[in-house]
Amino acid sequence: MASAPPRPTPSLLYAVKRLELAIRARLDEMLRGSGVTTPQYTALTVLEHRDGITAAQLARDSFVTPQAMADLIHALDRRHLIRRAVNPGNKRELLIYLTDEGRALLGAYAEAVAALEDHMVSALSFEQAEAFRAALTTAWTTLNPPRSPAPAGGALRATAG
Repeated sequence: MASAPPRPTPSLLYAVKRLELAIRARLDEMLRGSGVTTPQYTALTVLEHRDGITAAQLARDSFVTPQAMADLIHALDRRHLIRRAVNPGNKRELLIYLTDEGRALLGAYAEAVAALEDHMVSALSFEQAEAFRAALTTAWTTLNPPRSPAPAGGALRATAG
């Protein structure tokens, strides 16, 4: 029986995590004078693309737990970078919106963030950078398949045979 070829090192998981940590360190440094943290900045960028979402959705899209998002929302609201409003379709739900102050903060850092991304892929051709983006997107999609809707009538129940 032939053995599998050795896996390249570092592993892809390690390489992705190492890249994430390098990006995070650069963003932390870049945002130091802004008064917002990298997770707060991430949440603002999510709202820039998907304004008017719930805290639960914002947490998922910002890669933090719902508990961490509650603290994050409080801090952003205190700085008037976001606002919360009752969902007209569900009065018990609050939706979160980016304020003009939040948009201004994002605008102030847009060029620096774009420069960071450009620098990250500067050793790649345009085609390689686009292939890298596509590969990362494919890998993420593979690990996060669309969820099936819950069956009508609630949870599945075991039946006696």
